[in-house]
Amino acid sequence: MVARSSEVRPTAVRHSASPGAGGRRRRGAGRLAGLGLGGAALLVLLTGCDVGKTFGGFGWPEGGISPESHRMYDLWIASCIAALAVGVFVWGLIFWCVIRYRKRGNELPVQTRYNMPMEFLYTIAPILIVSVLFYYTAIVQTDVDRTTKNPDVTVEVVAFKWNWQFNYRDGQGRDANTVASVLGTSEVIPVLVLPSGKSIRFEEQSRDVIHSFWVPELLFKRDVMPGNIRNVFQVSSLDQEGAYVGRCAELCGSYHAFMNFELRVVSPEKYEQFLAAKKAGKSTQEALKAIGEPEFATKTEPFNTRRDKNNFNPDSAPVGAGS
Repeated sequence: MVARSSEVRPTAVRHSASPGAGGRRRRGAGRLAGLGLGGAALLVLLTGCDVGKTFGGFGWPEGGISPESHRMYDLWIASCIAALAVGVFVWGLIFWCVIRYRKRGNELPVQTRYNMPMEFLYTIAPILIVSVLFYYTAIVQTDVDRTTKNPDVTVEVVAFKWNWQFNYRDGQGRDANTVASVLGTSEVIPVLVLPSGKSIRFEEQSRDVIHSFWVPELLFKRDVMPGNIRNVFQVSSLDQEGAYVGRCAELCGSYHAFMNFELRVVSPEKYEQFLAAKKAGKSTQEALKAIGEPEFATKTEPFNTRRDKNNFNPDSAPVGAGS
C-alpha cells in the first residue's frame, strides 16, 4: 500500500503541473459558470410565468379568498422556486463531477485541499438562502397575524363535540355582547354568513377538547382551545362571494370527520339584512331565505349519527347475540 501511494502521488503532481492543466481548469470554470447561468435562466423563466397554476400550486391549496391567503400562497411558490433553483444547481454539479472525473485508468484525478473559494461558497450560500427565506417568512407571518383595534365584524367561534356555534358580537373580548347566533345540530349544518370587502375578527374558544377552525380557501388552521385560552385572528377582507366548506382540522373524537360547517360570503348589504333578520328572532334558514340565499348548506351534508334501533339489541334478542 505504501509503494502504491508513493507511485500515485508523483503522477498526480506531474499531472497537475502539466501544460494542459490550466486549460482544463479554465474549461471547468466555464462549465461551472454555464451551470450558474443556466440556473439563473431557469429562475427567470419560472418567475416570468404563473408557476403556481402550471404546477398545481406545488401542493398548496389554490383559490384563496383573502389577501392573507394570497400572501401565504406567494411565499410558498417563491420558496419552491428557490428550492428548485438550488436543486438544479446542485444536481448539475453532481452530474458534472460524475462525468468530468469518471475513471479513465489507474491514475487518480488531481487532489485538491483548502480550496478557499469553494469552501466560502458552500458555507456562505446556505446561510444567505436561509436568511432570505427567514426574512420573507417573518414579514408574511407578521402581516398575516396582524389584528386591528376596530374590525368591521367580530365573530365568536365556539367549538364543541361535534359541531359549531357562531356568535355575532357587538365588540371584542369576553365582555362583548352576542347580538345574533348560529348553532349547528346533527340535522342542520351551521352556516356562517360574513360580508365581502370587510375586515373580520375571529375569537375562538372550545367547550370541551381542542378543535381546529379551518376553511381551506382562507388557508388558515387555527386551534380552538378549551379553558381560558381565547385564540384570535383576523382577515382584512373576503374577496369572493360564494359558499365554502369549513372543517375541524384537529382529531377531537368519534365524529371529528363530520364536524363541518359552511362559510357563506355575501355582499355587505345582504349581510346587514341577514343580521337584522336574526336580531328580529328569525331562524338562520329564514334569514338566509330573506336575503335570497339557499336555506341550507350546499357544500357539505350533516353527519349520520346512526342512532336508530339497528344500533341497539332488540328486546327479543338472545343474550350475547351480535349483528
